[in-house]
Amino acid sequence: MLVLLPPSEGKASSGRGAPLDPGSLSLPGLARARAAVLAELVDLCAGDEEKAREVLGLSEGLRGEVAKNTGLRTAGTRPAGEIYTGVLYDALGLASLDTAAKRRAARSLLVFSGLWGAVRVTDRIPSYRCSMGVKLPGLGALGAHWRGPMAEVLPEAAGSGLVLDLRSAAYAAAWKPKGEVAGRTATVRVLHAPTRKVVSHFNKATKGRIVRSLLTAGIAPAGPGELVEALRDLGYEVEAAAPGRAGQSWALDVLVDEIH
Repeated sequence: MLVLLPPSEGKASSGRGAPLDPGSLSLPGLARARAAVLAELVDLCAGDEEKAREVLGLSEGLRGEVAKNTGLRTAGTRPAGEIYTGVLYDALGLASLDTAAKRRAARSLLVFSGLWGAVRVTDRIPSYRCSMGVKLPGLGALGAHWRGPMAEVLPEAAGSGLVLDLRSAAYAAAWKPKGEVAGRTATVRVLHAPTRKVVSHFNKATKGRIVRSLLTAGIAPAGPGELVEALRDLGYEVEAAAPGRAGQSWALDVLVDEIH
């Protein structure tokens, strides 16, 4: 099972560990694309601060994020699973998983990123600010920048099992499963049951809880149909729509009344 996650806008501070070693990151096929984004982001943030804030979409209160980006090559690092914070990652609670569940997380979780493309939760990275919606002056829209490299690397990473896609729309733009991979991919929406609307907090927290439930139970469904049954067994209310034709993914709606 491969679980595709969005990153978080807010991030923990960089650690005190060794600086970034690009060669140590998972998915080495993304190395060249990563180097291009890193170089342009550092150069952008080392130049005109106001231009950098505008390009990155940062408010006045986040001015310090520009300076942080200038030091990405020398900043300390920590596992990506510790860097990413926020509602989804709070609900996922990687740090409190037992040893077996942590091993499953290391194998199955892949976090998409405007800067790194995608990383495992065990990859050591510095704290940064660069969303997938950014358009860098030299590279253009990052979603488009990553599309080609991702198309080459991700099908192999997906292996032959289930792909559980929990990404937000901006990050889903970087890679869309195709062909037979699409047929074993399940996308998930979380709907507030009384209104049947997507509510941000419910959506993020429930996705985190779903991943935690699967990891702690040691469940690795072979395909979307087994995932639906597993989630129902775990107490989730799930509505599923199988693909209407080849090349499409399963669409799952998880209905919630409240966050526990």
